[in-house]
Amino acid sequence: MLKKSIKILLGFIGLLLAGSVVLYILYNEPLPEGQSGPDADALAHKMLKAINIEAFKDTRYLEWTFRNGKHAYQWDKTLGKVKVSWSDMTVDLNLNNTQESEVFEKGRMITEQEKRQKAIKKSIGLFNNDSYWLVAPFKVFDEGVERYLVKSDDGTDALLVTYTSGGSTPGDSYLWKLQPNGFPISFQMWVRIIPIGGLEATWDDWQLVESGAFIAKSHRLGPITIDMGDVRGYTP
Repeated sequence: MLKKSIKILLGFIGLLLAGSVVLYILYNEPLPEGQSGPDADALAHKMLKAINIEAFKDTRYLEWTFRNGKHAYQWDKTLGKVKVSWSDMTVDLNLNNTQESEVFEKGRMITEQEKRQKAIKKSIGLFNNDSYWLVAPFKVFDEGVERYLVKSDDGTDALLVTYTSGGSTPGDSYLWKLQPNGFPISFQMWVRIIPIGGLEATWDDWQLVESGAFIAKSHRLGPITIDMGDVRGYTP
């Protein structure tokens, strides 16, 4: 009986590996080459103008959810603080000095250092990932970002950005596909956590938030939809 179970398990693992190889062969794309310089920067500025970067700069508060509400965020961009909530945990995360962050479980402050540090570390990872799906287009001139102009197969210009530092996964690259007016359509990803390069995610359901900036509320990645929930962006 045990041998039969092991054979079934090995067979299942073999099918998974074979499926992964097929997916890799079918969908994996190499990172495209592009040209850095004024033309790349001009395309980046065109995208930022389309989504109203000036209004985004003036936006103090951003609120959204992630994974169908399993993660919730209230971000004060001015003070560099964000309330990160998941399950029974809430972290008042100080982005400028993470050790000043406060951790709560079911409303009770956690002072035990190992548990506190673990929660702070997790909140940073969640925030870095989930906020990127909210504000990625606004980050193309962040420190440590390289920009390249890429000519697509259809002759249109695309913007390749590579993050050489910052965040949780430096080295990741994204190829933005844009409308003629610079408005984002989608990006392809070459990221560490996904072994298949060039997977594409759409930027959909654009919302004009209270502050006047445009923010996408959902993304489609193959059969998966990433919903940002009830997005708010405002300045009192």
